[in-house]
Amino acid sequence: MPSVLIVSTSAGAFKGGPTGVWIEELATPYYAFLDAGLEVTLASPAGGAIPIDAGSMGGDFLTDSAKKFLHDPVAMGMLGHSLKLEAIMDKLGGFDALYLPGGHGCCTDFVNNPVLTTAIETMYASDSCKVVAADCHGPAAFADCKKPDGTPLVAGLAVTVFSDLEESQVGQTDNVPFLLESKFKELGGLYESADPWNPKAVTAGKLVTGQNPQSSEVCAAATLALLK
Repeated sequence: MPSVLIVSTSAGAFKGGPTGVWIEELATPYYAFLDAGLEVTLASPAGGAIPIDAGSMGGDFLTDSAKKFLHDPVAMGMLGHSLKLEAIMDKLGGFDALYLPGGHGCCTDFVNNPVLTTAIETMYASDSCKVVAADCHGPAAFADCKKPDGTPLVAGLAVTVFSDLEESQVGQTDNVPFLLESKFKELGGLYESADPWNPKAVTAGKLVTGQNPQSSEVCAAATLALLK
C-alpha cells in the first residue's frame, strides 16, 4: 500500500498573531489520500497537538472536508497526537510521498528548520522517485532546500505558491519572514499563478506545489497522479 507522510505546522502563532494549520489544506488531501487507498501518517515539527487557524474555521473556509475532519475521531486523534518529525526521520524511506499543508504557522516553524529541510531533501533526492508536495504557505519550507548538486530546490522548476498579491490582500505582507512568490523567483523558480483565490497546482518532475487554500484539491490530485 502506498503511503504518504503529511507534515503540518506546529506553530500556533507568528508575527501576525494567532495561527496554525489551515484546516481545509489538511483535511482535503487527507481524505483524497485515504480514498485513493494510501496509508496516511501525520507528523509535525514539535509533535503532539496541532493548532488550527481560527480563520479557517468559519464561513466558506469551513468546507465539507474540513467539517468531516473535525467530526472524524480518527482524524482528530491524529491531529491531537501527531508524531514528532525528528523521531521518525529513520522511517522516511517507508513513505512514497511527503505532503506539506499550509497555514501561516508555516512561517514560524517551516523556515530555518534543519530537520524538515533534511526530510525534504532526502525524499526529493531518493532514487525511488519519492514525491514532495506542498500547498499555499507549506512551500515556505522549500526555500532552505537544495538539490543534490547544491542549487536551490526550486531553481529551474515550474512552481506556484501563495502569491505576493494574496499575501497583501490578507494584510500579512509585513509579518511573513519573506514573500513566497518573490523568494521563489529569487531562487530561480519558474513561478506560475492563477488569479487570486483560484485553484492552481504545478507539477515539475516529482515536485508538486499549490497556490492557496482553494488549491488543496488539485494539489492532492497532482500528488496522487505521480503515485500511480
